[in-house]
Amino acid sequence: MTGISVSPSGFVLEAAGPTLDNLCRRAAAQVPDRVALHADGTELTYAQLEDRVERCARAIAALVDTPGAVVGVAAQFGIAFAETFYGVVRGGHVAAVVNPLLRADGLERVLRQSSAVAVVVPPSLIERISEIRDRLPALRHVIVTAGPAAPGVIALNSLVAADQPPPQRRPVDPDSVAVIQFTSGTTGEPKAVQLTHRNLTVNAAQTAYAHGLDAGSVLLNYLPTFHPMHLNIATAAAAKMVLCTATEVADSIDQARRHGVTHYYSLPMRLAKLAADPQLETLRVPTLQAMLSGGSALLPALSNVLSTHFRVPVGQGYGLAETSPSTHFERLDRPKAGSCGVPVPDTECRIVDVATRAVRPVGELGEIQVRGPQLMHGYLGADTPGTDADGWFSTGDVGYVDEDGYLFLVDRIKDVFKCDNFLVAPTAIERIVLEHPEVTECVVVDRPDPVHGAVACALIVPAHPGVQADDIVAHVNDKLPYYEHLHSVILLERIPRSVNGKISRRDLRSLLTSGPSSQHPERTNGMVTFINRLTVTGSVEEFEELLDGITEYMTAQPGFQSRRLYRSSRNPQVFVEVAEWSDAAAHSAAMRNPAFGERVGKLRALATAEPDMFATVDEKVSA
Repeated sequence: MTGISVSPSGFVLEAAGPTLDNLCRRAAAQVPDRVALHADGTELTYAQLEDRVERCARAIAALVDTPGAVVGVAAQFGIAFAETFYGVVRGGHVAAVVNPLLRADGLERVLRQSSAVAVVVPPSLIERISEIRDRLPALRHVIVTAGPAAPGVIALNSLVAADQPPPQRRPVDPDSVAVIQFTSGTTGEPKAVQLTHRNLTVNAAQTAYAHGLDAGSVLLNYLPTFHPMHLNIATAAAAKMVLCTATEVADSIDQARRHGVTHYYSLPMRLAKLAADPQLETLRVPTLQAMLSGGSALLPALSNVLSTHFRVPVGQGYGLAETSPSTHFERLDRPKAGSCGVPVPDTECRIVDVATRAVRPVGELGEIQVRGPQLMHGYLGADTPGTDADGWFSTGDVGYVDEDGYLFLVDRIKDVFKCDNFLVAPTAIERIVLEHPEVTECVVVDRPDPVHGAVACALIVPAHPGVQADDIVAHVNDKLPYYEHLHSVILLERIPRSVNGKISRRDLRSLLTSGPSSQHPERTNGMVTFINRLTVTGSVEEFEELLDGITEYMTAQPGFQSRRLYRSSRNPQVFVEVAEWSDAAAHSAAMRNPAFGERVGKLRALATAEPDMFATVDEKVSA
């Protein structure tokens, strides 16, 4: 395999040399005429890519003459990312990978946190950068990847065309930081993950080895943004990568066929659409060897559909920004449905008890810990390395390992979740929701989604009954990237809390997963939910009979959506009834009916009512 060396035991040790940019230099030296990247009809050989990386490195080094300074690089989906990402690193700087889907506030946050002195962005981001530039005193240069220069903005093409002389280059420590990648924590604030040259080159080799890549491989990259992993593994193997921007998923398969693609990379949401596409039976890629998915779980049923149709394995992996990113990948010769696969070479994994930290036996649940050469240098600005004394990193994810060493991801310890390939922090969305003047309280939780993995949903206490959920959704979604958009809203009179006043997102999530809102991918704009806590003081049998009569009446009224009954896990005399209505007006109309008042009067003689949170009566969730 070009550019990858393997230890005598078969484990990957190094890739292509001591520095990240040397991946490109080595591929160009070995296979200069091989196509490195194809995008929108433009092809770049490895020799051409190397030339552009070198020119970019000189240009940015002349502009930013402080070694080790941070330069933001927007992960735009195009050739420009490859040359600027490697160019920044070769120029002796640290590349901070910036998500181009972020809104202005999100861009400000990551550029401020990384202390970026320059940023390279596509034209589509210039307006957003302009909004925040005066709030970023460290940001001295804004470089646009295409088009002419503008006031305060430098055109990359003119910068590169100046043909700067090579800067004086100092020896590079492989364990020095090369890249900063951002991730979200439970507080909603991004963490800046510092990755070294060694982290990234080794992980490129580990992942390419696990995926079975070599110099004859042709990769199709069908994602919304350019993740450095895909660039690094292709370059490490000196393989060809096709960047696909097709709107329709079937068109991406057509491109794969025309380019003789061997490895097809995409997100679970797009593979789910492909599995359900009516054209699937007509789609063929004779050269295909594997379809690869990551970021969130792909349902086994959908994986089986694609694997059966294309007659190739459909593999999933596991990893984090802190692990450069890969730690596990499905064995393509022996895949297991629902699994994240086995550790990539030179990587260890264990499961520990969440409370005691004792190592758990095979098949038992606990927190996933990993250890290996791809593990980050640490978080920027943190006083601790992020690992324990033995080098183990606690992922915050819960899972188990089977007898064959395959990892199965079960749940997340933290409240963050993934929508498509992006981590979402509920508290970050809550802050935006609470900016709405008609919202007094809000909790955001994730709801499982068969296409996106999970989507954000909000339980909201409005300032008055006339508040429209549509207005709140529009207010929130306009300020956030698509993967943080609200997909449903439930309006409540009060957010249920525990006795000590705390909110349990896990309990609130059950309101969404057990009701109709979990069955509809579109938001339930005007729907309201009424939760009644009922403490029985008389006969339970008589109470249940009366409650059934009220329910029968309510289900026949216009606007009624659903009803669920819960019993307290602490006190069998206490019940909670959850009723969903199309809107508050429909519920009020039903309550004003004299027939309803008569039934409720009888019920009040047997029970008192107040809001609270309970476990469900007839639902059990297996581990």
